[in-house]
Amino acid sequence: MATLSMVSGPVATSSLPLSTRRRASSVSFPAPKKGGIGHGGLRIECIRIGGVEIPNHKRVEYSLQYIHGIGRNRSRQILLDLSFDNKVTKDLSEEEVITLRKEVTKYMIEGDLKRFNRVAIERMKEIRCYKGIRHKLGLPVRGQRTKNNCRTLKGKRASVAKKKSASSSDE
Repeated sequence: MATLSMVSGPVATSSLPLSTRRRASSVSFPAPKKGGIGHGGLRIECIRIGGVEIPNHKRVEYSLQYIHGIGRNRSRQILLDLSFDNKVTKDLSEEEVITLRKEVTKYMIEGDLKRFNRVAIERMKEIRCYKGIRHKLGLPVRGQRTKNNCRTLKGKRASVAKKKSASSSDE
């Protein structure tokens, strides 16, 4: 059986025993059979849309939801706009993938969307509006009650020492 070998960069082998010095700097894999498919071959094929590798084994409607900024409704809308069938992602042709990429670039997704939200929050903090103050203090922004819940934002409970009763101080 043929093998592929890969030699890494310099490794400090002086601290290793003699038996493992040779193995430390090289790694070998079984060579793939012709065609790339089969029991010894390695085949990784993903579709990259909007800077995200979307899963091959799911339907397109659900695969698109792996992109930040595309949810259930928007993925359905994209499929309707392109008049695609909701088939498994790996069954898409090259032309379909290219048109899907073009359609997805029309929306604000991933880094642009995250940057837009971060700038909006910073602006609210600067102008010291109510939502900005709540963001700055790390409290819920959208009107939730804070007496009992919101532990995620407030952090762990701080224990408060009990007050001594007034009758014990009179004695």
